[in-house]
Amino acid sequence: MCPINFKDDMKIKESWDFTRAFWVANTVELFERAAYYGLFIAITLYLSRIIGFGDIEAAAIAGVFQALLYFIPTFAGAYADKIGFRKSLMLAFFLLTLGYGGMGVLPTFLESAGLVKYGDVTEFTGLIESSAKYAVLPAMVLIILGGSFIKSVITGTVAKETTESNRARGYSIFYMMVNIGAFSGKTIVKPLREAMGNEGLIWISYFSAAMTLLGLLVVFFMYKSKERSGEGKSIKEILDALVRICLNFRLIILILIITGFWMVQHQMYATMPKYVLRLAGEGASPSWYANVNPLVVALTVGFVTQMMRKRTALFSMTVGMFIMPVSALFMASGNLLQADVLGMHPVAFMMVVGIAFQGFAETFISPRFLEFFSLQSPKGEEGLYLGFSHLHSFLSSIFGFIMSGVLLEKFCPDPRLFETREAWSVAAANAHYIWYYFVAISLISAIALIIYGKVVKRIDKKQS
Repeated sequence: MCPINFKDDMKIKESWDFTRAFWVANTVELFERAAYYGLFIAITLYLSRIIGFGDIEAAAIAGVFQALLYFIPTFAGAYADKIGFRKSLMLAFFLLTLGYGGMGVLPTFLESAGLVKYGDVTEFTGLIESSAKYAVLPAMVLIILGGSFIKSVITGTVAKETTESNRARGYSIFYMMVNIGAFSGKTIVKPLREAMGNEGLIWISYFSAAMTLLGLLVVFFMYKSKERSGEGKSIKEILDALVRICLNFRLIILILIITGFWMVQHQMYATMPKYVLRLAGEGASPSWYANVNPLVVALTVGFVTQMMRKRTALFSMTVGMFIMPVSALFMASGNLLQADVLGMHPVAFMMVVGIAFQGFAETFISPRFLEFFSLQSPKGEEGLYLGFSHLHSFLSSIFGFIMSGVLLEKFCPDPRLFETREAWSVAAANAHYIWYYFVAISLISAIALIIYGKVVKRIDKKQS
């Protein structure tokens, strides 16, 4: 009979001993992610069908919106350290509630002012010729500011409210909450659209506002933590670090290469919803198809990490980069098939297959990119440098979304702009060409990463 090791048992218990602030922060993170992804998976549809922007304008606004959400958190985090995490979270959820609520109220306000006109719940004439549609931008700015605080404060809370014995488990719980929130937010979109048509796109904003208001109440009544105001880096120190990163050509070139991967990855939000609805019909479920990505990541990231553990970060990233053009080819092939597959429209089915391959590619790239990026930072400044590790998402959001708008307008235009379905079918005959552009981008990025790896290896060998 084996003796009971009470010390080991105590260690196991200790590893699950998280503070109240930790659990509250992770709970409200779930609410915030549900709010964000519920809105963002349908953002280009909302901007086009409800507000009245064309494909290019809607894509540009959505791209800048997401880009700033990746860029500003580093600066917001510095201010959050000054005023304390509780105040920062309350400010963040207050701004988010105003922003999401504003996006819901705005169409009704414009309608009552006579600036917008509804037919029924499935037909809508937006503000195509009116400057009043730009009233949506202040609401989106509020979401950017609130979201920037959330990104920095929640991860900061997890770091500060865990110890060496439970930090790994703490971050596992954090990522689980992120994915549960993302999954639930995307899932709510389809039933709202089925029940209310395009008007459901407005109620998604109300759903998001309700989630963030709930987060605000939870923080107000339950979040308690030791005051830590006055800590952290100053804005000047952060700007100095950004300048140093921009002068580090090895990092900048890698960021530009990885930007190619994320330009393709962002098409899940930029191109996919409109593309699927226009080709597969209004019965398609782009929000549910997008959930395939986090599902595949959750199921395969452990296996891929274990398989690649003896390989370099650059090797693992290169494997992922060569999977991306395959995913884009699958997305293109749906328009070439004639019959339904497993009861799904061929465009929808092949889109799901392509998204699954994107998620698989991400498991090779994302974790190892952060590892490689951290190794390039000066000792003691890893955290500060990692604050800018998402510069690739800043760039890819802007360029990927704008490119999406241009390609949609050229190859798969809005059917409402045509008098008959037949006229639109002629204009969209080559809609699948969109994905060939992203095949090219991902293939060029993959080849560039191979060249980058060989050059870096040669330079390091000479220096050593």
